[in-house]
Amino acid sequence: MKETKREKLEKKGWKVGTISEFLDLTQEETTLIEIKLALSRYLKERRQKSMTQTEIAEKLHSSQPRIAKAENGDASVSIELLIRAMLITGATPQEIGQVIAQVR
Repeated sequence: MKETKREKLEKKGWKVGTISEFLDLTQEETTLIEIKLALSRYLKERRQKSMTQTEIAEKLHSSQPRIAKAENGDASVSIELLIRAMLITGATPQEIGQVIAQVR
């Protein structure tokens, strides 16, 4: 956010901060969320190049809506499901590790 916009909002009584501050998240919780979101984005990118959500769901013995949730970073989706889905798209453990390593 631009500093001028921040100042205008604060002058009008608004409190400006980060999502982590608003939700009172620890650094570990924030990092975990960022990892899950990075994995979700990577899954979506890979899946769009190789197969449909339904095809992945069938191979995982899951459902298409569950894969859609995984790709959109739904909090109910486990990291295990994200990784299993990425492996089905042909991702290597090294590629998955690189996605995680790029999180700040």
